[in-house]
Amino acid sequence: MRVPNTEFRRTAIAVGALFWVSNLATLVGGAITGFVPTADNALRNLHPHATQVVVGTLISHTNEAALIAYAVLLYPVLARFTPGLALGYAAFKVVEGVMLLVGAAVLLSLLPVSQSYLASAGSDAGSYKAVAEQALAQAFWAGRLGTLAYLVATPILNVVLFQTRLVPRFLSVWGLGALGLLAIGLAAGVGDPTRGFEPAQLLVIPIILWELTFATWLIVSGFNMSAVRGSDRVARLEPSAAEV
Repeated sequence: MRVPNTEFRRTAIAVGALFWVSNLATLVGGAITGFVPTADNALRNLHPHATQVVVGTLISHTNEAALIAYAVLLYPVLARFTPGLALGYAAFKVVEGVMLLVGAAVLLSLLPVSQSYLASAGSDAGSYKAVAEQALAQAFWAGRLGTLAYLVATPILNVVLFQTRLVPRFLSVWGLGALGLLAIGLAAGVGDPTRGFEPAQLLVIPIILWELTFATWLIVSGFNMSAVRGSDRVARLEPSAAEV
């Protein structure tokens, strides 16, 4: 069934806006939280800055709602061309969002631990530090698993976009190249808060710029309706072919 152009236009704008929300939420939330937790500073600082940490974390993890929402919106568009890949993309984005939420929940679970540590005036510090280290390790690996899901989902999206020409192919090629740089950065340890700033962290920038450029393209220009109309023609021909 042929879908009106206006519906695709609204979907493109919504997806683009959600990509922007995803990135801005992470940036603003991280700025509000204000510090990268390690075992020592988590015990000392989480409880005294509980409101700041909770607000920053909640804002930052609006990202998960946004990324799941745009994956759901993209599914029917991509499924017109490749239903299997469209489902795979949506599934891995859900996994990504869930794992990132798990990491956030584990981090927030350290708030009462920090309160108890401060109330104990530092007695039995070794036990508290062991609990903090374990929780931070769990949060780190939950985030890593979320990133792994991203590393699977994003190539699927770019391959489908390249094949269908729903957006200009340079965007798909850019996305795949930027994803390769991100993978190199992750292999070099990007994302480990205990290591501080490292030059390899700059390898994250191309994928962020790709997401924002892709989002802006969808908001301003939308999907390539020639590609959509081509999928309509194929869909109309398929029943005839089956009858033959």
